[in-house]
Amino acid sequence: MDELALLVAADRRALNYTRSLPSRRVFPDAEAIDGLKRFDEPLPLNGHSAEQTLALLDEVGSPGTTASNGADYFGFVIGASLPVASAAERLMIAWDQCASGWDNSPVSATLERQAARWLLEILDLPAESAVGFGTSATACTLSCLATARRELLKRQGWDVDQDGLTGAPEIRVVVSALAHITVIKALRVLGFGLRHLLIAPVNDRGQVDVERLPELNERTILCLQAGEVNSGEFDDFEQLIPPAKASGSWVHVDGAFGLWARASSLNVLTSGIEQADSWTTDAHKWLNTPYDCAMAICRHAAALSATLRGDAVYSAAAEDAQKNLTMEFSRRPRGIPVWAALRTLGSKGVAEMVERHCRLASRVAEGLSSSGYRVLNRVVLNQVLFRADDEQQTLRICDAVQASGETWFGATQWQGKSALRISVSSWRTQDANIERLLALLDRVKQSDLAE
Repeated sequence: MDELALLVAADRRALNYTRSLPSRRVFPDAEAIDGLKRFDEPLPLNGHSAEQTLALLDEVGSPGTTASNGADYFGFVIGASLPVASAAERLMIAWDQCASGWDNSPVSATLERQAARWLLEILDLPAESAVGFGTSATACTLSCLATARRELLKRQGWDVDQDGLTGAPEIRVVVSALAHITVIKALRVLGFGLRHLLIAPVNDRGQVDVERLPELNERTILCLQAGEVNSGEFDDFEQLIPPAKASGSWVHVDGAFGLWARASSLNVLTSGIEQADSWTTDAHKWLNTPYDCAMAICRHAAALSATLRGDAVYSAAAEDAQKNLTMEFSRRPRGIPVWAALRTLGSKGVAEMVERHCRLASRVAEGLSSSGYRVLNRVVLNQVLFRADDEQQTLRICDAVQASGETWFGATQWQGKSALRISVSSWRTQDANIERLLALLDRVKQSDLAE
């Protein structure tokens, strides 16, 4: 089979997979998982044919997938891939561009600059900000926090590029007691030391308690969040950011999914967020682009570029080249699916999708309450946090729902006890999917009570 025929065969298999999503188990059954053992084979001396390899990947691999690209997956904030974003990615893969800068790929540089401008416009963030298209919230948070530390030390007269951190003035970090693991991981990798983090207490909704915020100064990074991962709550940016900025602190906002509320009628939740110094958000969450694509956004464009600059004698590029705004030198143009999604949806389309998901989440909460579940959060966004009658029943219901194959969501911890969390974020999810979900949860609970 020649190259073009192989690509056509791959497209055919991919189309069949997409076509099967409505009837596919949301989580693979035991037989499919056991079948994955077929991948456990020795490295061949003489390779197999490309057709055989593709067939194995599809026939064994496809049944072992989680149908997170479907309408009935509610486990995490994982958006299904918009058709245009998936199509753009297919063409992007065919191009196979190393999108480090203009010299390597003029089209990638052009489209990523346009995507960055549109992103700042739809999120109503400072137009002078730099946008780096990276792999994940973890990598982009690391980029932003490294920039924050470098800039704060520079203001103290310390050149971290030349002198490193040995003997440098101490940079303090204040994080929410419910900071996302990606923020904690980035801080750990950067060497801040978990024992040295200053923990900001939270209220019963999961928001940083303004009255109990640790002291801030010109050597402090304050990490806030837009969309707590369980409750969906937003920190009070209008109350927290102005005094932080007045003290000389750097303010970073983790907005992996919640920042997209700013593109909708729910933007009141983000009031004051534009005053921060840096932000992170994911496109593969609420914008529904394919994995993986996240954004590091920094008000201080020159600072982000100076921190991540990757020029070499054989490869110099503009300050806003993506290799100077992200962790990677060699990289794929992740901003292209973002461009495709924003151009196709438009600002109204993005707003409609976000607002619909939030409306559906409210319907989930209403239906759960009617079935006797206890909803634990205000459901201000797309997250629904709930429990059954007791700890054991909560976990039994989680197991039963997952075993059904009809949907998938998982357990979490809230205020020291087990809880269940439903996230509504797929463009495919409609009212009918929510009603089936609620009917399943009602049946499972009644069945558990009857036993």
